[in-house]
Amino acid sequence: MNDMTIGEAANRSGVSAKMIRHYETIGLIATPARQENNYRTYGAGDIHRLRFIRRARALGYPVATIRQLLTLWDDTNRSSADVKQLAQAHAAAMRRKIAELDAMARTVEYLAAACAGDHRLDCPILEDLIVNSQQSAAVARDDGDLAHPVSMVNMGSAA
Repeated sequence: MNDMTIGEAANRSGVSAKMIRHYETIGLIATPARQENNYRTYGAGDIHRLRFIRRARALGYPVATIRQLLTLWDDTNRSSADVKQLAQAHAAAMRRKIAELDAMARTVEYLAAACAGDHRLDCPILEDLIVNSQQSAAVARDDGDLAHPVSMVNMGSAA
């Protein structure tokens, strides 16, 4: 399983050739050796690393955390506590994102329920988008940062 081309490495790892090149560029995998024809060559260790990265991406880990996980994987003196801490932090970040998405969904559902959905011109959905886009712009100017993605009025969050 040594001296595979990028296409063979892609097939065996489940990572596209484009992503393999990207992971090389950002340093998640080492720059591979080159054959005389200048083709990249990959070995079994590269495939194992690519599968590790693919699984971590499937679990939603950001690239920076994957980099840390790879460093820990390579470190034979690592502590599993360090790996566990990264996993717990990632799970907490996912829970926060789920809560944000849930709040957004409740807001959109509330607005959809408030909309008659008929021939009339007035629409609470568009009104919310207009009003809150103006409030978001004001908050961004005042704070120098973007406003929270959930409606500023957050009408749907009362549940």
